[in-house]
Amino acid sequence: MDRDLASLGIQPQKSVYWDYPEATLYEEAIRRGEGKLARKGALVVLTGEYTGRSPKDRFIVREPATEAKIDWGSVNKPLEPRAFDQLYHDVINYISKQELFVQDLLVCAHPDFQRPVRVIAEFAWHSLFARNLFIAPKEDRKSSNKSGFTVIYAPRFMADPQRHGTQTGVFIVLNIQKRLVLIGGTEYAGEMKKCIFSMLNFLLPDEKVFPMHCSANAGKSGDVALFFGLSGTGKTTLSADPNRKLIGDDEHGWFDNGVFNFEGGCYAKAIGLKSETEPEIYRASVGFGSLLENVVLDPATRELDFFNDSITENTRSAYPIESLDLVTPEGVGGIPKTLFFLTYDAFGVLPPIARLTREQAIFYFLLGYTAKVAGTERGLTKPEATYSTCFGSPFLPRRASEYGRMLGQRLDQSEAQVWLLNTGITGGPAGVGKRMPLKETRALVSAAIDGTLERASFQKEPIFGLQVPSQCAGVSASLDPRKAWANPKEYDKQAIVLREQFEAEIKKFHGS
Repeated sequence: MDRDLASLGIQPQKSVYWDYPEATLYEEAIRRGEGKLARKGALVVLTGEYTGRSPKDRFIVREPATEAKIDWGSVNKPLEPRAFDQLYHDVINYISKQELFVQDLLVCAHPDFQRPVRVIAEFAWHSLFARNLFIAPKEDRKSSNKSGFTVIYAPRFMADPQRHGTQTGVFIVLNIQKRLVLIGGTEYAGEMKKCIFSMLNFLLPDEKVFPMHCSANAGKSGDVALFFGLSGTGKTTLSADPNRKLIGDDEHGWFDNGVFNFEGGCYAKAIGLKSETEPEIYRASVGFGSLLENVVLDPATRELDFFNDSITENTRSAYPIESLDLVTPEGVGGIPKTLFFLTYDAFGVLPPIARLTREQAIFYFLLGYTAKVAGTERGLTKPEATYSTCFGSPFLPRRASEYGRMLGQRLDQSEAQVWLLNTGITGGPAGVGKRMPLKETRALVSAAIDGTLERASFQKEPIFGLQVPSQCAGVSASLDPRKAWANPKEYDKQAIVLREQFEAEIKKFHGS
């Protein structure tokens, strides 16, 4: 991409720093008071008032070329073109007066689908985040013939709802036709990557690519496994397997010949991170090049406290995928053979693992179920079911049924086996039952991938109709969820309540 900002209307009045590498961005962030250096080399930053995404402040510009394909509603809220033009004008005027950090990067690892993405940021650490999470160009890569994206990030610019058509001073606006993203009023960097993910979720289906919110890895023989799941279910953790190569930890496309990573880095939850259970992620997170959001840092020793949630429970680690030892450097893998739908069932009624039929796979994909545990949010005193259709509803511009049909088509073509994996509670509800040990969950995953679990005997669990294996080597927990409860009748009562909630939720997709 040419080093031209004038085509965007930006007339810089101060310095513009192009494609700064990690070390220089570290220096700039520290010099400008944006972050601090931890003992082993990570850069630690605070995201201010917003420590997570602001979904209520996300908009898509309504315009004729795309509006008929968008699933308008509470997730995809429209912003009228006139309001966007006014917001764009004011953001450009503001950003032209700031020092700017610009990164020219790429998204989509497969060259047939690769697109440029330019990130224009007010903060040095936001530029580092973009460099870590997107794909840094290499000289041997062919230039993309796809139209590129532009992200303009002005965290200190606050919108005027009356003037700009927003709800608050915060705005995350996607203009799909112009391939343009505006972000302001928030310093939370995760908005950047999810805006580009949303763009790809709209564009790639027209190129016969199934976009997915999942991690992916590959075995020595090239066998690919996908891990779908909401935040906190173990998607990043389980895909970082010491015996398999990571393709990517969050976003992928499934095309006729296999899968490819959308990104060039990882964005892992850091709360409770320790080297004993997640050595690869821990090592990548503490070392040079890593960017840690809202992790508590001892001001004297510069030691990190990954267990301190006094700032937020949603602490994050952003690092290049090359920081891990076992990765697929080209970011591309073959046709998947095994899919896992991860759920944290805080009610303790779903089995640790279950084999799904094609129809069940589409059901649980559309459902996107997990549960929040008491204490994780203010005012939450008991487990609460939550749903995010296709395991990524905040990022889906199209109707969920379109993505569900694409999943069905890919399953028919690949004959991949889908498993429901409960990484949450077993033996009773939260507070009574126990969380599945990570070591045993990993044993279930390994057995499912290598085929040994398929050779076990299965029984049909009566309430959800799930096929549950009788046993698995390395797993001491009962795979029959009813038998794991001290009082089976209490299990039945709770399981029926959850099943009825599932049935009510899935009715939203009938006829869509």
